[in-house]
Amino acid sequence: MNSIVINVGNSNIRFGLFNGDNCDISWVINTKPYRTADELYVQMLMLYQTYKVEPKEIDKVIIGSVVPQLTKVMSSGIKKIHGVTPVIVDRSTPSGVQAKSKQMGTDIYANLVAAHNLYPNRKKIVIDFGTALTASCVAETGETLGVIIAPGIVTSLNSLINQTAQLPDIELKKPKSVLGLDTVTCMQSGMVYGFLGMVEGFINRINDEVNDDCFVVATGGVSHVYKPLTDKIHVMDRLHTLKGLYFLGKDL
Repeated sequence: MNSIVINVGNSNIRFGLFNGDNCDISWVINTKPYRTADELYVQMLMLYQTYKVEPKEIDKVIIGSVVPQLTKVMSSGIKKIHGVTPVIVDRSTPSGVQAKSKQMGTDIYANLVAAHNLYPNRKKIVIDFGTALTASCVAETGETLGVIIAPGIVTSLNSLINQTAQLPDIELKKPKSVLGLDTVTCMQSGMVYGFLGMVEGFINRINDEVNDDCFVVATGGVSHVYKPLTDKIHVMDRLHTLKGLYFLGKDL
């Protein structure tokens, strides 16, 4: 079965083409500014052509969204292209994971579902480097043990740049040294090592609280910057949230 899975986030909309349980192709478009159904329809058709996706060969479309005003727009665009109503999944969709909170975001729930399915028989922590930086933990049984939410890294960087007169826009990457003598290196060190210390602190404190050494998965747009800098993150998977949405919707 071929499925298109769509993760509508606050910063980006990620699409994944699944052949069975495998995601063969993935692409991303910017969430903002918000688009009309017609604009999304045209943009999705162009991307389908680019990645040689034939709408008639798609059996199911699954959508998970944390932007309610875009969910309906996205659904309308999908109906125009595929002629089918997409499957909408959220924290109330049944799975092997117990959400335990009516406030849990669809993306966090999907992260826990993916971790529970992909890495069974152990406690897991998922670090999501998205618009918000989140750390969520799930037990071997599928019980949600809890979540941490902090300001996102790119969100924080943009705020720093926008609220200061002389700090420039920078590339988020490992600096040439921890202590900088130029503005770019100083900012890169603060953003990279400052947030790395936060992430490692999250992992240490969660491990202490659950009395275990959890398996740690990193996902989200800038996870690739942080994974090589620490041995506390075991796997980096940019498609982790998409996989969770797929597991939630594949049998619906």
